[in-house]
Amino acid sequence: MSFFDGLKFRTIQSPIHVLDPRAKFLYVCAIFFSAILFDKLLPLTILFLISIPIVIFGQVKREWLRSMRGALFFAIIIFVTNLIFPSISTYIQFINGDIVFSQFFKIFYVSVNLAVAITFRFVVLVESFSIFFLTTSPDHLGLALEKIRIPHEFIFAFTTAVRFVPVLAEEAQTIIDAQKSRGLEVEKGNFIKKVRNYIPILIPLIVNAIRRSLELAEAMESRAWGSMKNRTNLFELKMKRNDFIMIGIALGIVVTAIYVRSIIPIPTLIELFGLA
Repeated sequence: MSFFDGLKFRTIQSPIHVLDPRAKFLYVCAIFFSAILFDKLLPLTILFLISIPIVIFGQVKREWLRSMRGALFFAIIIFVTNLIFPSISTYIQFINGDIVFSQFFKIFYVSVNLAVAITFRFVVLVESFSIFFLTTSPDHLGLALEKIRIPHEFIFAFTTAVRFVPVLAEEAQTIIDAQKSRGLEVEKGNFIKKVRNYIPILIPLIVNAIRRSLELAEAMESRAWGSMKNRTNLFELKMKRNDFIMIGIALGIVVTAIYVRSIIPIPTLIELFGLA
């Protein structure tokens, strides 16, 4: 459940927390766009390192590390999938003797580089979105969405999901611990046995989620939610100097990424260290 800790906002007074959500979202979009442009490990590593100072200034190192550790399982799946499935025909040809070892090694080398790059692209995206949700209040995020004229019904559904996904993850972990204390062995057995072991966990989790949704609906109805079209807010978002600096950094990342992708040839790490 540590992966979902990267979606839980932490109330901390830091230079990153006080930034406007729109500026931080532009930064996330810049990292996302730049990561999509590259399919080699070197530029993706640089994009990963760019966000490290933001993690430090945002004072969310522990939570960020937990979200990275939680994403490791998905990263392994992405790596194995991109390494095996595109190269199945190559493996068959090598076994049948249709290609020699040198040809197989070159194709396998390209597949490994591509699989590593795609996996690290996923890590970079998880890193940027984890920073955004760790340092952005759902209330301020809703205000930012209202500023760009998104209907309030969609905003409420989105911010509610952002709030309750980490809550459900914590509740699932609590149920798992409670069932383990009663003798339930979740991790033992084959795949089918493990799926069956999770049924006593999913049923109370679903029941509690339905109960919580009903309570939320009753609370909304008692407060006449949706009766007024022109809503008012306690807080107002205003762009400040640091927000414009963040926007400038985001634009700089995009421009640099486009320039590097178009003009500069990017070596692989093996070519960079002269091992090729």
